[in-house]
Amino acid sequence: MKNRRWRGLIGCAVLGALLIVLWMREMGNPSPVLSYADFWRMAENGEVRSVTLGEGAEWQVTLQDGSAVRTPNPRAEDGKERLLALGVDAREQSGPWPGLLIAVAAGIGLLALLRGRQGGGAPGLQKYAAVHADERVPHVTFADVAVSEDTLQSMRDLAAFLRDPEAFRRLGARRPRGVMLYGPPGTGKTLLARALAGEAKAPFFAMSGADFVQVYVGVGASRVRELFRRARKAGGGVIFIDEIDAIGKRRDSGNDEREQTLNALLTEMSGFSSGDPDSDGIIVLAATNRIDTLDAALLREGRFDRRIEVGLPDRAERLRILQVHAGSKPLDAQVDLAAWAGRTTLFSGAQLEALLNEAAIRAARRGGARIVQEDMEKAYCAVTVGDERPGRLTEEEKRVTAWHEAGHALMTHLRQPEARLSRITIIPSSRGAAGYAMSVQPERQLHTRGELAAMIAVALAGRAAEEMLLGPDNVTTGAANDLKKAREIAAAMAGEWAMGKTGDAQTDEKAILRDAMAEARDVLGRHGEDLRRLAEALLQKETLTEAEILGLLPE
Repeated sequence: MKNRRWRGLIGCAVLGALLIVLWMREMGNPSPVLSYADFWRMAENGEVRSVTLGEGAEWQVTLQDGSAVRTPNPRAEDGKERLLALGVDAREQSGPWPGLLIAVAAGIGLLALLRGRQGGGAPGLQKYAAVHADERVPHVTFADVAVSEDTLQSMRDLAAFLRDPEAFRRLGARRPRGVMLYGPPGTGKTLLARALAGEAKAPFFAMSGADFVQVYVGVGASRVRELFRRARKAGGGVIFIDEIDAIGKRRDSGNDEREQTLNALLTEMSGFSSGDPDSDGIIVLAATNRIDTLDAALLREGRFDRRIEVGLPDRAERLRILQVHAGSKPLDAQVDLAAWAGRTTLFSGAQLEALLNEAAIRAARRGGARIVQEDMEKAYCAVTVGDERPGRLTEEEKRVTAWHEAGHALMTHLRQPEARLSRITIIPSSRGAAGYAMSVQPERQLHTRGELAAMIAVALAGRAAEEMLLGPDNVTTGAANDLKKAREIAAAMAGEWAMGKTGDAQTDEKAILRDAMAEARDVLGRHGEDLRRLAEALLQKETLTEAEILGLLPE
């Protein structure tokens, strides 16, 4: 017993010493912090020499004058790409020894804790099973959420269960034990869960599925039990598990920790550990982007047996979302939110919020007092295709890009007359596009074979226009994304939607692509003068607005 105590003390001492060394190394020469907005402004102005990227909370930045600063790490996927595009030396963090020291220190500390507590009553892993979930009643209500009426009505039913469960029990109705919110990313699933708790004035216990998955087997299951224990102690409430995929995927991977965690969740939801599951006043909500990947045991009766789709908003819902997010922003009278709701087809709620936020940033950057239409236009382009990066194409590349984008635009006008061509440009974007033809497509749930064939022909029209300009042996790599999109649609038509003619998916896919390319060549060939006129206008102005495009296209 005495030896165990000494080992524990030595381990804790080593752990403390190593952490002190790391702290002194980090704090020995602190550099000033640069705001994220100022950092990108300086990067775009060529004032940044190099950036050391990593997984930490900050990037280490060296300015052109040799001084060192720090800036917050947004953990954005395109951060390194944007820096390289600006000519900044962006390198991954080197020097693995701090991570090794932390790992060694953590290992020694864990060993000391385990050995020091063996036989002492409390298990050594108990502290790792602590649950850090906010259990306050949210201030958000359904009035703050803009989703479809069907979705909202389903959530109102849940709120009614929470407010007055006896009214349902008298009629023999069983309270839903688990509710699965599913749909594309950014559609407001987490906001809906918070609004449910706020509407019912119930405590809200929220965690991510990743919070339950740990290296040590048993920790996740302990956290599940602790989360339900706290909810019962509070007299009920809403338990929300975001990204439940982390623990709820089909059990075929052999991951013992994940399976134990999932089993613990199923046990708690079934009420085996607490008696009648309808008596504790708990409703469990979970969110996922891919409901098809979840384990069948999660979705059976008595578990997550009620499923609510939270889809992309329609035009009316987009207008309500824009109005909610514009409430705190000074908009110019010319900014028509109803028109923007029409232009943002397939935007999620998160993207709509990002659109208005980006417009506000651009208004502040130019020193404006209000958000004007030009701020919205630039923000729209930034959100959809990235910021403009002029001056990156040679004159020959501009000529090829002009014909390429003119081909897309002309084919859209001729084969998709219901679409609105809102902008064509040959100015490269920060996401790698040399140019783009932006169109607003009509909102439809179903597409005919002819409509899908038109989509493929539009996608291939850029390559067809390049052939007309350069000849088939001199086409460029600019059509890479177009070809990928065309193949994806053709593959779905031939296989998933059975729209082929032979029944052989591969043969039908090739035939669909071949026919669409032949159509693109034929249509552009018959409208060669219109194509040339549009391309020349692009070369002269670089960007064409909707009104300018309509003036150049045939009736």
